[in-house]
Amino acid sequence: MSQFPPRRPPLEGLRKEIARSRSEKAAGRPGGFVRKTYRMSREEARETAREWFSTWPKAAYWTEVESWRTLPGEGDTIEFTMRRLPTAD
Repeated sequence: MSQFPPRRPPLEGLRKEIARSRSEKAAGRPGGFVRKTYRMSREEARETAREWFSTWPKAAYWTEVESWRTLPGEGDTIEFTMRRLPTAD
């Protein structure tokens, strides 16, 4: 067993990200993700999700289906939210 305490990971990257986020908020620029919620038939919902992934590739924009649910009492109607980063920095 080592006599030295475990090394902590460097926090400089986290500090930079927090500073960037705070400066964007102070400047009035929206940070974070772009989100859009839809209500449509299951087939239309699948096609819309595919369009998002082709327009904003997951690897660059972190595109994701954030939520997906069948609306009760509305047959095959789906409510879902897509999210992505605003830019592919």
